[in-house]
Amino acid sequence: MNEASQAGLNQILSFEGQWKWYDIFIEDLTCHELRDLQEQFPLMEEWIRVIPKVGENYMSVRFPDGVDAVIFGTLPYSVQDAVTDSSHVDRLHFFVQNDVLVTINLDKNTREIMGTKERTAMLHQCQNAVDGMFVLARTLLHYFHLGLDLFEANLREIERAMEMDNQRNLMDKILSSRFVLLYWSNMFTPFEEFLAAAKEGYLDKLNNSRPFMQLVYRMERMDRAFRHYEDEIDTLIAIDDAVSAFRGNEIMKTLTILTAIFTPATVVGAIWGMNFDNLPAIKTPWGFIGVMLGTLLFSGGMYWWMHRKGWTGDLLRVKAKDSKI
Repeated sequence: MNEASQAGLNQILSFEGQWKWYDIFIEDLTCHELRDLQEQFPLMEEWIRVIPKVGENYMSVRFPDGVDAVIFGTLPYSVQDAVTDSSHVDRLHFFVQNDVLVTINLDKNTREIMGTKERTAMLHQCQNAVDGMFVLARTLLHYFHLGLDLFEANLREIERAMEMDNQRNLMDKILSSRFVLLYWSNMFTPFEEFLAAAKEGYLDKLNNSRPFMQLVYRMERMDRAFRHYEDEIDTLIAIDDAVSAFRGNEIMKTLTILTAIFTPATVVGAIWGMNFDNLPAIKTPWGFIGVMLGTLLFSGGMYWWMHRKGWTGDLLRVKAKDSKI
């Protein structure tokens, strides 16, 4: 499989489908390895010139002879399943022309995976370089699955916490999960663009390509997962909004009821608190007790009247400790 070994980590891999993979790890785009390849494949000059200017991703399809496609660009991905810094991503720069695949600065972990017996067998089954690129892209998507598995575990914890006790900081956790999902979704978009570029470049040649169909099915699985998790997060946000609105409405109703019940006491306190000498029963021995009894009677009557009207409901009842809301 290994035809020649270059300096450092550079290597040229040959496969049974009569195509080659130039796996290059460099720090300087002006190194002699790339210059030698540019002499064989002139379109690489444009690709190498674009690499330093690439932001998140880049994709281009060319037809030098009007028929055979050349695809080159940059795919972002992350070997880490936990999103700690959304600004840091790994990037694979690739170039595919005829029976040649060139990649620059593929990470060590992915290199090891591509060197396993399983991936080696898959690469030998590829009939051309673009099929090999499909296998490599499918391998990179494995990191997305690991990240989504961790995301799903965290999302389930949030759902259980919401079911048991809808705490105030749950919305912060939900929004944090939304940003994590957005991070993976944004990195998934360039792979969809790569798939569309491959269809544009190779058209009906992909109908019998096993690596292409495997990549398509994996991307369909991930797309369904993204949609499912987006729906779940939207549902959690809707539930939190509904619970918050219900609680706010319940609090306002409770305060309104308590205000109405204690209105007689407020009126009595306001009247008998005036600085006048001739207030009723103010100088009699039973005055204080009479006013208090009258106040309690009026307050109780107000509550009874509201209860008969069905306005109190269960708002003033004590909730059980294991109440979900």
